[in-house]
Amino acid sequence: MTDPGSSAPAERIGFIGLGTMGAAMAANVARARSPLTAWNRTAGRAPELAELGVTEVRTLAELAAASDVVVICISDTPDVEAALFGGDGVPGLADALAPGSLVIDCSTISPSATRGFATRLGARGIAMVDAPVSGGSEGAQKATLTIMVGGDAADVARARPVLETMGRTITHIGPIGAGQATKAVNQVILCGAYLGVAEGLVLAMKAGLDVETVVTALSGGAAQSWVLANRSSRMIDDDYPLGFKVSLHLKDLRIALELARENGASLPVAALAAQIENGLVAQGHGDDDMSALARAIRSWSGL
Repeated sequence: MTDPGSSAPAERIGFIGLGTMGAAMAANVARARSPLTAWNRTAGRAPELAELGVTEVRTLAELAAASDVVVICISDTPDVEAALFGGDGVPGLADALAPGSLVIDCSTISPSATRGFATRLGARGIAMVDAPVSGGSEGAQKATLTIMVGGDAADVARARPVLETMGRTITHIGPIGAGQATKAVNQVILCGAYLGVAEGLVLAMKAGLDVETVVTALSGGAAQSWVLANRSSRMIDDDYPLGFKVSLHLKDLRIALELARENGASLPVAALAAQIENGLVAQGHGDDDMSALARAIRSWSGL
């Protein structure tokens, strides 16, 4: 396969992580840049990808052998480290990737760990960019994600054609780790938006207002937001089908709070949201969409 207008062979793409976000992102990559090779810790997680010509392999070594550029989309810092460098006698991706390869990490993990991973990969001649995403499962499915990228300019330029298959807004923030730090900022702002909408809707309910009419009224003013437009109905219905798990947002807030401690920033709203989410997870609601923050506000208000 060659790129349009070029005699050079297209880079072979690999994808690690076929969860709710990853499977949708991998599907969009496959539609635009087939063939694609994929690996997931639990095999067969996304059988629909086979219809797009995606080859799912059993080992990271097989994935590395079939890939020049590898996209990673998995849950947490230790998971990314294990995928990259292995553990418990199991080799990681870096053991098999050829020098000159590129890793694009779309996971949301620690900025400082990201910088460390990039240094370790660089010692093997492997480049890395961090490219965490925002936009939820809807954005992953529609290829409209916002992608925040950190890394050397040449590596980001190389990654951009792949990222453009998954997202609409792709911004090179700065050096490696800058993408993850920006994602932490995103999650801090987002938790404030969710809490604000949840509290406002609960107040409307307790005041005896027609809450759906209130949402319509507010949608034309300064209170309008993505959360109000896309998640208010869930908060009104007290039903929280999966979009982005509470447990994963809690993980992200912990990363943000650690970044705040490292830099001397005070984040009272984020700290409160983390406490509420920790309670929701303890009550068995960790797999709910993060709009379930309203579940706690409703409960405290007697709804």
